[in-house]
Formats: sequence, structure tokens, C-alpha cells
Amino acid sequence: MDRPAVDIRFEVLTGDALERHLRELARLRIDVFREHPYLYIGSMEYEARYLRAYQEAEESVIIGAFDGNALVGAATGLPLSAEPPTMTEPFRARGLDPESFFYFGESVLQRSYRGRGIGVRFFEEREAYARSLERFSRCCFCAVERSEEDPRRPADYRPLDRFWHNRGYRKIEGMSVSLSWQDADETEESLKPMSVWMKSL
Repeated sequence: MDRPAVDIRFEVLTGDALERHLRELARLRIDVFREHPYLYIGSMEYEARYLRAYQEAEESVIIGAFDGNALVGAATGLPLSAEPPTMTEPFRARGLDPESFFYFGESVLQRSYRGRGIGVRFFEEREAYARSLERFSRCCFCAVERSEEDPRRPADYRPLDRFWHNRGYRKIEGMSVSLSWQDADETEESLKPMSVWMKSL
């Protein structure tokens, strides 16, 4: 049974608040995305650029989860139309208007804080934020696709599909986008297929 997140403080990070926690956010992303299924090798320089893009994008949001003064998790979102064509064109090809979607970039959380309802709260906070903007009818996110036969897959790994279904999200069958990053066992970046999940607001 999940432990409640009653001792966790949630804060929308913008401006000076984001600036103060930028390095913590970068380190958190690197640490969490090193795990399966992302297997991501990141750098502080890249992460700083990535997070500053959220800081500068209109209508973007970063929500931080704090235990006392320590940042233990974060979730991001921004209008899908702010993403590059490699993200938006697959939507247009399916007759879906990117302008109507608010895109959830990621949720990252230290392992010891998982199972306490924080992930649920991240979705609730971003959905509420998207509704407050009053111009989005749907929200969506992407999830990396890895083979069940991948030898790097931990024996205890559990996909998050059920969690996402319980939040009301459904996978758009037959649709995928591609994003590029360097896996832990790669010498350079390569494209990774990503499934698309969405929900009406």
C-alpha cells in the first residue's frame, strides 16, 4: 500500500526559484534516467540547457517535490506546439492539432520516495495547470519503447502502463515519435522510438 506524501512539499519552480534549484534538477534527471528503460547518459551542461528552455518557454511549468529543503522529485510540462517538428509532425499526420495538447516532459523521483503518491500528484498538478490555461483540450506524454527481451531489462522491472491507465491515459496505437539520446552502452546518440499516451482534460 502506498504511503501518503503528507510530508512532501510541492512547489511550482519559476524565475529565481528555478535558478536556485537548477543544478539539483539536472542531477536528479541524470540519476533517474540512468535507470531502465531510459538508460540515459547525461551531462550537467546539457541538462542546464534543457531546463533553461523550460524556464524561458511561455506557459511551461516545472513542479518540484521537496522533503524539507531537499529536492527529491520534479515534473515538467509545456505546450506541445513548443516542441520541434519531430514531435509535432506525427500528431499532424494523425489529424491531431498540436495546439490543443499540453505536453508532459517527464516525472523524475528519487527511488526511496516512490510508492508514496508523489507520481500521482505530479500528474494532478500538471493537469490542473494545463486546465488553468484554458486553451488545451488534451494532455499527452511519450514513453520509450524497449523490447521485453532487452538483456539490460532488470528482472524486477515493472512497466508503468497500469499506473498511466489508472490516471486515465491511453496509448495512441500505431503512433510513435523518435527522440535521440546516448544509452549507457552506446558511444554516441541514437534515435529511440517513443509511444504516445494522451488524455482529455
